[in-house]
Amino acid sequence: MKFELTKDFIGELNKRIENKDQKSIITMITDCHPADIAEILDELEFENTCFLFELLEDNIAADVLVELEDDLREELLKIHSPKEIAEEFVDNMDSDDAADIISELPENKKQEVLSHLEDQDLASDIVDLLNYDEDTAGGLMAKELIKVNSNWSVMRCVKEMRRQAEDVELVYTIYVVDDNNILLGTLSLKRLLLTDSKSIISNIMKEDIIKVSATMNQEEVANTMNKYDLIVLPVVNDLNHLIGRITADDVMDIMKEEAEKDYQMASGISEDVESSDTVWEITRARLPWLLIGMIGGLFGAKVIGIFDIEKNYQMAFFIPLIAAMGGNVGVQSAAIVVQSLAGGTYTLGNISQRLIKELGVALVNGIICSSIILLAAYLLGYSLLLSITVSIALLSVIIFAALFGTFIPLTLDKYKIDPALATGPFITTINDVLGLFIYFLIGQLILSI
Repeated sequence: MKFELTKDFIGELNKRIENKDQKSIITMITDCHPADIAEILDELEFENTCFLFELLEDNIAADVLVELEDDLREELLKIHSPKEIAEEFVDNMDSDDAADIISELPENKKQEVLSHLEDQDLASDIVDLLNYDEDTAGGLMAKELIKVNSNWSVMRCVKEMRRQAEDVELVYTIYVVDDNNILLGTLSLKRLLLTDSKSIISNIMKEDIIKVSATMNQEEVANTMNKYDLIVLPVVNDLNHLIGRITADDVMDIMKEEAEKDYQMASGISEDVESSDTVWEITRARLPWLLIGMIGGLFGAKVIGIFDIEKNYQMAFFIPLIAAMGGNVGVQSAAIVVQSLAGGTYTLGNISQRLIKELGVALVNGIICSSIILLAAYLLGYSLLLSITVSIALLSVIIFAALFGTFIPLTLDKYKIDPALATGPFITTINDVLGLFIYFLIGQLILSI
C-alpha cells in the first residue's frame, strides 16, 4: 500500500519524539519504504530528524540516506564522523550509491571514510567510480554484478553465481566474459537451468548484447535504455572489458534531474536552485534572464521608435497581440524540437523534413489566425487597411516564429549548448523584437507609416 504523509502523522510523530518513546516511533515507521522515511525526515525539525535517523538500523539508514534531499543529507553527514559514515552507511550500500555519497564529502573526509572501510574490494570499487565524471555512464554504474566465464561448465557456473550473488541485491542479468574479462554476451537463467550440467557456457550464451562505454554521457545512456526497454545495461571500457552495470532506477533519477533542469531553463533560471537556497543564490539564478528580457524590451521600444506611427496610432493597439503570438508559436516549435533531441529521435536526415513540416503547420495556423483577426478587427471598427495589415503581419510573424523556433534549438545542439535554452526567455525575447519589426515593416508598406 502506498504511504501517504499527513499532518496528523507528522504531529503524532513529533509528539512521540518529544517523549523519547523509541518503541512507538519505530512502530510508526516499520512498514515505511526508505523513500517514505526520507520524506518524513524532510518534514521534521532538524533536531527531530537527527533523533529519528539515529533509531534506524544501519542498512535502513543507508537506504534512507540515498533517498534524502541533497541539503538534508549534507547536514546529516556533517554530524557523523568518517568512521560512522564508513561503518554505518557506506558498508551497507551498493558501490554506485556509496560513491555518490562520498563524492559529496570534503576531500579530507573522503580519504578518512575510505580508510575506515573494512571491505577493501568495496573501497577499491568506490575509488574507481570516483575517477569518472558524474554525468557519464562510469559515474552512474555500480560494480556489483554477476559474470561467468565462457569456458566454464554449467555446473561451475551455478556454483560461481551463488558465490557472487551474495554481493548483488538484485540479479537482472548474467554476463559472459572471456579470460581477459572482455564482454562476450549474456546468459539466460532459464536456459542455464534447462541445460545439461556438463555443457559449456559459450555454447548456450546469447551474443547479441547492447552495451555502453564508460565515457558515454548520462543522457545518451538514458536514451539507450529507453529506446530498447532495458532494465539493466552493461558498461565497458575502451578495451571492451566489463566494468559495471547501470540499472533502471539510476536512469530514472537522471531523467528526473534532466527534466527539472530543462524546466528551470525554460522558465529563465540559469542555475540549479532549491527552495532552501539563499535569496542571493536564487536571485543570481534568475537575474540574468530578467536582464536579457529587459534588454529585449529596450530593443522592442527602439523598433517602435524607428517607425512613425502617429498617423496610424491604432497600430499600437495590436502590439501585444503580435508579440504574444510570435512568442507562443516560437516556444511551441522549439519545445517539440527539444523534446525530439532529448529523446534522440532527431537525425541529420529528418531536419529538412521537420522544417518543411513546421512550415506547413505554421501556414495552416497562420492562415486560420490571420483570417480570424482580419474579420474581428474589421467588425470591431478598425479600418480595412489596418485590419489587412495586422492580418498579413500576423501570418508572417507566425511563419517566421515557427521556423525560428525550429532552427534555433537545432543550432544550439550543434554547438553543444543545451537546446532547452530555446524554450525559455531567449527565444521569446528575440521573437518579440523581430516580430514587432516585421509588423511595422508591413505597416510601412501598406499604411505608409
